[in-house]
Amino acid sequence: MTRVTDFDAKTIEKLAGVGRPVNIPERWAVMIENTPADKAYIILEGTVEIRRHQESIAELGAGDVIGEMALVNGKLRNATVVAKTPVKALHLTDSDVAELLEHDPNFAEKLQKKATERLD
Repeated sequence: MTRVTDFDAKTIEKLAGVGRPVNIPERWAVMIENTPADKAYIILEGTVEIRRHQESIAELGAGDVIGEMALVNGKLRNATVVAKTPVKALHLTDSDVAELLEHDPNFAEKLQKKATERLD
């Protein structure tokens, strides 16, 4: 799991600058398993449930980043994410993430490390 606190202050400032605030209603499927990755979110408030094969495997909340690994790996989503409560988040497009990966060494290093940990 990637958390905002994994990044340095400069990267957090960049994330806040490119992310667009969104409100996600309760029970909304934010991401669907086995679909192409086109976005990531930083959760500011609320809780989401992570489901794999329709089984709940985790809950994430404020400070957690969701959807970034499929963007980094260029693979289909490996889980469905559903809002358990109303959620406030920062929305990052695939191009936002690609630009940060290219121009922010801290962001790229932390996400690559997380991707490697998940594969181990």
